[in-house]
Amino acid sequence: MRILMYVLILALLVSCIEKKSVSSDSKIFLAAKPLVELTDKKLNEVSGLAASANNPGLLWTHNDSGNKPEVYLVDEKLKIKLTCKIQGVKNRDWEDIAVGPGPEEGKNYLYVADIGDNNANYSFKYIYRFEEPVLANQSGEITIAEFDTIVFRLEDGKKDTEAIMIHPETKDLYVVSKREKPVYLYKLKYPYSVHDTLTATKVISLPLTQIVAAGISTDGNEILMKNYDNVYYWNIKDKSIKDALQAKPQILKYTEEPQGEAITFARDGSGFYTLSEKLKGKRIYLYFYERQTP
Repeated sequence: MRILMYVLILALLVSCIEKKSVSSDSKIFLAAKPLVELTDKKLNEVSGLAASANNPGLLWTHNDSGNKPEVYLVDEKLKIKLTCKIQGVKNRDWEDIAVGPGPEEGKNYLYVADIGDNNANYSFKYIYRFEEPVLANQSGEITIAEFDTIVFRLEDGKKDTEAIMIHPETKDLYVVSKREKPVYLYKLKYPYSVHDTLTATKVISLPLTQIVAAGISTDGNEILMKNYDNVYYWNIKDKSIKDALQAKPQILKYTEEPQGEAITFARDGSGFYTLSEKLKGKRIYLYFYERQTP
């Protein structure tokens, strides 16, 4: 009996230690609204999410390591509208996706980030960039044969990363490390060559850990980052990203997910979405957090 009591006490202590979520200190966004349950077997390990620019109301997503090198355009019911297979590449560990400007003015591009590295084994990371397809001009499945490959290393060596952002005005790319504490923000300054191996330079450390997703709003004024327990928010209007991130982030309302590794702002700024990987025995939902009306 005494041993059983010790086991129960230990289990309680462990659960308390593992619980890292923090109560929201912000009223910018409302609580989560579940839009739909994830049931499509193709979306089994969702690891990235980005609101489409060329297809209003739709979202881009993908699976992570070991899955097909495919990007999916989905609606808010998580129905796949278009599948884009990137020709000749592997999904080593795709961890995030972004939509933003690129080399040709007036066009939108997808940035698919093969940047995961759980065991810090890989010297190089890859971002695949191609012009964002328009659903009305495509069939249900297409092959992306023309794309740029941005090859880079981190300034301070091998480490796991799972979050990217692209600034809508400067076109600079940002990568956030995951497993350390503090995590670090790295920068690839535009224009970045697609012919050389680049070095992502450190910008700032953040007193956070386990960052798995990030995003910048369409107007460039807000940043979101998330780990498995919390969503963090910064207003960066009229500030550099480095200066803005020196401030303590606001903690947003967040419905914890089984393994939530994807986040994106809505293109119109009306809120943001989150989505989790599937876990056996768990129900997964696409959540939307609506912006609070002033």
